[in-house]
Amino acid sequence: MLSVALALASAVAYAAAAIVQERVAASAAGPRYAPLRSPAWWVSVLLNGIGATLHVAALAYGPLSLVQPLGALTIVFALPMAALFVGRRAGRRAWRGALMATVGLAGLLSLTSGAEARSLSDGERWLLAGATFAAVAVLFTAARVVGRSVLRSVVLAAAAGVAFGMASVLTKSVAEEWTSTAPLAEWTGLLVLSAFAVTGLLLSQASYRGAGLAAPLATVTVVNPVVAAAVGVTLFGESFRYGAAGTVAALICGAVAAGGLVQLTLDRMTASPESLSVSSASSSDSTIASDGDSPRPEVGQGVDVGSVPGTRPNLEVEVRSRAVAGRS
Repeated sequence: MLSVALALASAVAYAAAAIVQERVAASAAGPRYAPLRSPAWWVSVLLNGIGATLHVAALAYGPLSLVQPLGALTIVFALPMAALFVGRRAGRRAWRGALMATVGLAGLLSLTSGAEARSLSDGERWLLAGATFAAVAVLFTAARVVGRSVLRSVVLAAAAGVAFGMASVLTKSVAEEWTSTAPLAEWTGLLVLSAFAVTGLLLSQASYRGAGLAAPLATVTVVNPVVAAAVGVTLFGESFRYGAAGTVAALICGAVAAGGLVQLTLDRMTASPESLSVSSASSSDSTIASDGDSPRPEVGQGVDVGSVPGTRPNLEVEVRSRAVAGRS
């Protein structure tokens, strides 16, 4: 019960951190990767640290097969928390995608068994770290060339999930090799682990700009443990429970989780078109709403901003009272 309580508290802390990160990304005009001057961003860093600490504590009191699936509840906690604290309501498609991603991920993790796990050699560890940095670099480059802001954010979130997943793998490897008689013997592993953790944090922060909360958070939440599980199966000697039937069930769970991510991405793409053309009646304000994860902004008093050609992920419109039809 203590392990379950700690795992649930960890998921809540991660969800709160994601909400704060998304708010910082939506309101800040500064750096998208590391808004160091924003106090709220440092609060999100603290919340992420608390979530990681609670997750490790949960693993100390309970099995991995129990703690990891509970971590998938982060996205389920984040949506109602965002609606309650910041007024960002999720639509039906967003909820459907979030539940699909959570159920698929929880099922996949519950089928993974680490009974025959082994340690990584130094050569395997460095090869794995190099391959991961290369994968993150490829995803980062792909995000730079993607035209639509929502897809770019999802690709950045996937890169963050890869970095976080490898940080989890190295945490497991370093913890198995660490001894109290030589506490600094694994300093190189700790350094690489820290590099992956920081990289994941910066990429996840950037992924929230222009994409809302649900799609980037779900992508990170799914990709992170999937990468760790894939490494565990291929290199640590882990396997799926129930033999061939468990492998088939794991593939089905993976497909369900991927379908949830697609639902969330399509939801946000529908809610965030690349062109903006708004006209409203002069007698009343108009409100644009969608089935996405947040209501659209309001434009009133007959203001027509026309169409916006090309890709403008960070368009800002400032309207001053004395600049509209000479009114004061």
